[in-house]
Amino acid sequence: MFSEKEIQKIRNQFPILKERIYSNPLIYMDNAATTQKPLKVIQSSKNYYSTMNSNVHRGVHYLSHKTTLYVENVRKKIQKFIHAKHSSEIIFTKGTTESINLVASSIDAFIKEGDEIIISCIEHHSNIVPWQVLCKKKGAILKIISIYKNGFLKLTDFEFLISEKTKIVSISHISNVLGIINPVQDIIKKAHEYGALVLIDGAQVPSNLDLNVQNLNVDFYVFSAHKMYGPTGIGILYGKQKILEKLYPYQFGGGMIKNVSFDKKTTYSDIPFKFEAGTPNIEGIIVWGDAIDFVKEIGISNIQAYKKKLLMYAVKRLSSIDGIQLYGDDRNFSKKSGIISFNLYELHCFDVGSILDRLGIAVRTGHLCAQPLMNFFKVSGMIRISFSVYNTFKEIDYLFESILKTKKILLK
Repeated sequence: MFSEKEIQKIRNQFPILKERIYSNPLIYMDNAATTQKPLKVIQSSKNYYSTMNSNVHRGVHYLSHKTTLYVENVRKKIQKFIHAKHSSEIIFTKGTTESINLVASSIDAFIKEGDEIIISCIEHHSNIVPWQVLCKKKGAILKIISIYKNGFLKLTDFEFLISEKTKIVSISHISNVLGIINPVQDIIKKAHEYGALVLIDGAQVPSNLDLNVQNLNVDFYVFSAHKMYGPTGIGILYGKQKILEKLYPYQFGGGMIKNVSFDKKTTYSDIPFKFEAGTPNIEGIIVWGDAIDFVKEIGISNIQAYKKKLLMYAVKRLSSIDGIQLYGDDRNFSKKSGIISFNLYELHCFDVGSILDRLGIAVRTGHLCAQPLMNFFKVSGMIRISFSVYNTFKEIDYLFESILKTKKILLK
């Protein structure tokens, strides 16, 4: 547990937290969408463009060589961060969304009519639509794991749905709406018993849980930098080496080619470069390395423990508000991360979010890119708050008072 002094020291590293919104201090509670950036990361971006801006993997000049070394060092840093076996298993992408699309596109040749793909009803649209498109294209069948009213997956459903026809199981590690930590290790083990591959959408994970892809024995794991204090526009696909080597490239162009000829067959580079066509987000990769250092300096276990305290305190305070509906709340905090979604009476989530914004509180409203889950709860949208290491108990108190004030304004 951090002391107030330690939290303030962390907060001082985030310049944006000194901003005022409509004359109110900024209270940023939209961290599941994107986290704010510490000075270490901001300065790293400036340093890149000031001292080493150059393309990678192709030039013989000093700057190109220097930049290439930095990029590949970050690849190794991510390998160690998620405990992958080889650095070549780390593919740089634009983010979680592109990583899932890469797998769905590249696995195309291994899917045939009548094959089955399993996802759940709590998934982000990015982990729904690519599989819908693949199934439509190949004549495969998409099967959906349902949930209980508390938001937890019905594992009996999964055991009923999976069969020898199942080729891919794609599940989120942590729900971006409910904050529920899914039992992915059990799902992976069961899927492998049927010979199915497993992709885990880990967008909400890297600064919340200690991640070990080898212990999970997962086939693919995807996440982005911007949800762990890094820049937008950069993420990774982790894939087991033996599987990545079998997949067809997702895009084509410079950097992923071994030989090109009009007379002979064009051949592709080895992994990871086979999947990294074109100039990458070089700045994003290098800056991400500093974001990882920031997370490691504080300690993932420390961040996780602190956010759990914030979650418990917020649930206690919000639950006392008359007319509030918390979703996915069964008080099983050991299986929850720092995300709370709720609605207030019959008030529209956008109206509530707009007034909170005028009071300086940044929250997320709407369907949260999870319309099937909204349909399950029979709502058009929700209000979501999500915590980071720089949030405080005083901010939760202010949120509580602001929700009461919002009720009075909207229920006049």
